[in-house]
Amino acid sequence: MKYKVLGNTGLTVSTLCLGTMTFGGKGIYQVVGTLGQTAVDELFKRAVDVGINFIDTANIYSEGMSEELTGQAIRNLGLKRDDLVIATKVCAAMGPGVNDRGLSRKHIMQQVEASLKRLNTDYIDLYQAHAYDPVVPLEETLRAFDDLVTSGKVRYIGASNNGAWHLMKALACAEKYKLQPYISMQSHYSIATRELEREIIPALTDQNVGLMVWSPLCAGLLSGKYKRNGEATEAGRYKQYSFIPVNTERAFNILDVLHAMAAEKGTTVAQLSLAWLLHQPAVTSVIIGANKLSQLDDNLQSIDVQFTAEELQKLDEVSKLSVEYPNWIFNWRNR
Repeated sequence: MKYKVLGNTGLTVSTLCLGTMTFGGKGIYQVVGTLGQTAVDELFKRAVDVGINFIDTANIYSEGMSEELTGQAIRNLGLKRDDLVIATKVCAAMGPGVNDRGLSRKHIMQQVEASLKRLNTDYIDLYQAHAYDPVVPLEETLRAFDDLVTSGKVRYIGASNNGAWHLMKALACAEKYKLQPYISMQSHYSIATRELEREIIPALTDQNVGLMVWSPLCAGLLSGKYKRNGEATEAGRYKQYSFIPVNTERAFNILDVLHAMAAEKGTTVAQLSLAWLLHQPAVTSVIIGANKLSQLDDNLQSIDVQFTAEELQKLDEVSKLSVEYPNWIFNWRNR
């Protein structure tokens, strides 16, 4: 396993992070995965045995069951809590009430206690705002997070699914009021969906904010299971449940290259897709989830995949974004 420092901190995390969205299978998340405690324990043990120390969950995953199963796995396996970096999230609706959602002080304070109880832990290493809340003043959200850090219930705070201007506004607010800043961003990114590179990655790099990648296989499209004609070699989540907008023609052009390269290198398409992300300098950790131990084992091998300069150039060429304004002006001026 390889490790990186997360953002502008001293916190060291594995470059592969165990995602827990497949744990539980309650509510809308049953389409993603329905793993019970025995299967969760098995995946957890394999991940920790190979050196993963970073675990990502959220209060909304399976309506809290994911956190419960994660906490129980730590106990069942006799793991030392302090050896793990546990991340969870707050913002999504956790009930029918008007205050059962968002990033208000009230909701944050309620949900941190609920997450701590479900995880059976005294503290959360990384507490993340699951989305941008346009209703709540940023100062209110950041002061609540700051109080949690001061109290010791949270070690660091991060954001998720924010735009570049959201991040910059939050960092400016934290600096102005001397509050804890976001140290990381959790965003969707893959070789088939590189929009993050337009504005968000430049902002993260400039501000030394860590990047955690969710759905690196684009909801399974980059797993290698799917063919251009719509057929699949086996059942997968992409056909059942994917809300990620993808240019499928472009994605299958990328997959054509990945399939050929996987055959040459003796790897899998999924491993190459993950390895490409691990080779991107802005990426701190890639979140991998699995429904089966064999899937996890395949994903774990991505850590050892190396690319030649020519291979990276080939992948960049087939997957690169079209140039949008004002970037084409920057490119023209910098010739």
